[in-house]
Amino acid sequence: MKKKSKAKKILLWTGGIMAFVLVGTAGAAYLYLEHLNDNITSVSDDGASTGGFSKDKAINLLVIGTDKRTGSGNGGYGDSGSVGHADTTILLHVSKDRTNATALSIPRDLIVDVPDCQTAQADGTSKVIPGTEGVRFNTSLGQDDRTPSCTMRTVTELTGITPDNFMVADFNAVKTLTTAVGGVEVCLGKDIDDPDSHLKLSKGTHTVQGEQALAFVRTRHSVGFGGDLSRIQIQQQFLSALMRKLKSNDTLTSPTKMIKLAEAGTKALTVDSQLDSIDKLKDLGLELGKLDVKNLTFTTVPVVDNPAEKVKATVVLNNSTAPTVFQMIKDDVSFTKVKEQAAASKDAAAAAAAARLKGTQSAASAVRVQIMNGGAVSGSAQETLNWLQIQEGITKSENAGNAPAELAKTTLEYAPDQADQARKLAAVMGLPGSALKPGKSVENSQGLPTMTLTLGKDFKGAGVSLTAPTTVPDTVQKSTADKVQCAK
Repeated sequence: MKKKSKAKKILLWTGGIMAFVLVGTAGAAYLYLEHLNDNITSVSDDGASTGGFSKDKAINLLVIGTDKRTGSGNGGYGDSGSVGHADTTILLHVSKDRTNATALSIPRDLIVDVPDCQTAQADGTSKVIPGTEGVRFNTSLGQDDRTPSCTMRTVTELTGITPDNFMVADFNAVKTLTTAVGGVEVCLGKDIDDPDSHLKLSKGTHTVQGEQALAFVRTRHSVGFGGDLSRIQIQQQFLSALMRKLKSNDTLTSPTKMIKLAEAGTKALTVDSQLDSIDKLKDLGLELGKLDVKNLTFTTVPVVDNPAEKVKATVVLNNSTAPTVFQMIKDDVSFTKVKEQAAASKDAAAAAAAARLKGTQSAASAVRVQIMNGGAVSGSAQETLNWLQIQEGITKSENAGNAPAELAKTTLEYAPDQADQARKLAAVMGLPGSALKPGKSVENSQGLPTMTLTLGKDFKGAGVSLTAPTTVPDTVQKSTADKVQCAK
């Protein structure tokens, strides 16, 4: 662990600031390299990450903030004795081609399962902190001595996405960074006087910095429905405004402001052990700096009120839309339209795959298929057989056991005269055109020609579509960093 004297400062608050400083300033970390290195505090990722970001892959950066009051001038905000929680958490996904990014806010009151967490100790040993089921997401940090790596594991458990790195910073990050850039312009749709956050502003636009900026991102009782989801939206508005300010010529052409940003950022920053030097942060900043803010989308994990509660205090996943959001991020699908993706859709191979899905479909009762397990979870072939026969009326189907070899992707092989059957099965199962493999049929146990469906490692379960989503559901809240929005 680097800078052990600052170990107690690792569980601090940020609201996503440091990731967006890197996006905004890109290579600014060249300044005062050795001096800035001394400012950085790092802690172990405990094996919970991918091992660090790569320049030739998509980047998933977990930005964690807590409600712990450590830091100069922050003791008066209440809850001074708390060990802290994962109060504000954002999973920032930056596309492989660096044309777009998605900042996914995770509600602190979302009910999740926190997994067991192997954690490095100060004396060099390691211990496993037991997980807990059905608890608030914010307990993934601080509680029972959980470190940021525990929050990282919880995010992976929740979304299926393993972060490459994490960042944590304190309350002072908001105060010092906004002061360094000369303030951030925000907008209110109504007058606000919040005694809890100490925010008192009239309706309209204001430039906030320091304590007033911190009050803005902490307010929740006076906006929206007065809960955490409303606070998330005002924080997203603030981060969008900060991004625009960081990208402005007023900031980028001012050596004084850039020096102040580098100083403030590295002092407030705690990173995982894969990002423990200014050179590594500089490399990350250069990758993030390629992004155009108009293609940075802010969104929130889709949730609904917890049906188990009479007095609503927590939320649970919205199972109709959350899986789509998670899958789009995993598949590196943009939440905004970018030219590069439009061009990719014209690729000859993609067009040929799409063409296989076009045409007539046979009736379900005419589909004849054998199912083999080629790398899916044990029992998947029988589960799929039962679902096809009972739920979908595809009764001419059978379990053919294990495939000769494992496949990364699920495939459906069929003879030319079975194309209408293949299209029907693809429609029922949500198979992409790329899964359809024209070839030859085989004989089933009755000696009749049949298609072969091989369930690969990508198979997610009977009835779960394998077609990657390409658009965000209309009900999912989202906004882009280039737009000015007023909190109401």
